[in-house]
Amino acid sequence: MQGNSQQQAYDRGTNIFSPDGRLYQVEYAREAVKRGSPTVGVRFEDGVVFVAGGRLRSSLQVAESIEKIHKADDHVGVASAGHVADARQLVDVARRQAQVERLRYSEPADIESLTKEVTGYIQEFTQAGGARPFGAALLVGGVDDGGTPRLFETDPSGTPYEWEAVAIGGNADQIQGHLEAEYEAGIDAEAALELALRALEDANEGGGLNAEGMSAAVVDDDGFRELSPDELSDTIAGHSLDDEPEE
Repeated sequence: MQGNSQQQAYDRGTNIFSPDGRLYQVEYAREAVKRGSPTVGVRFEDGVVFVAGGRLRSSLQVAESIEKIHKADDHVGVASAGHVADARQLVDVARRQAQVERLRYSEPADIESLTKEVTGYIQEFTQAGGARPFGAALLVGGVDDGGTPRLFETDPSGTPYEWEAVAIGGNADQIQGHLEAEYEAGIDAEAALELALRALEDANEGGGLNAEGMSAAVVDDDGFRELSPDELSDTIAGHSLDDEPEE
């Protein structure tokens, strides 16, 4: 019984380390991310592509109300997996910091610095009493002032990681395996978008993709641009990745 009560103490305390050096609440937050719909980010020669899966809870739900890809600034996009409400709070942090950088230095925010501001905010919730970690992970990507594309992942622990291609959310390991096998440096935006879609389709065990509920965006030298539902649907069908049965 004593062992169980000690275990519960580590479970309940967001800022209490277990004897083996683990923060259970952070690990539970990672599990919350894994239960979310998958999101993929792919860096290409001139920018970054985001593709996010989504699930409609009902045929009456408006697909456009599912927001998983956001514009943080003209040159920065943010995509999420996990608890949407938590993710929106972190997106707001990124947006505010991006504006602070513009007002303070009269130049766009550096992608790496912006990501570290967000992860610094996340980390505070792993050591403060009376708060819980964020049950969301973000992909922060865009183009630096010098034209260099950057893509970062944030973890519920508050750790940033830089990637060339990465998946977060449900089936992330399987999607990541596809990305690692197929990614090539120097690809263009169209190839990056196809790679992200094929990785999602592969994790769907060949069941095909349905653009309804999904979203995609491209960030390059021309800025942030989200694909319309028709564009995304046409792209999926053009690569024969849709879930329409063959005749």
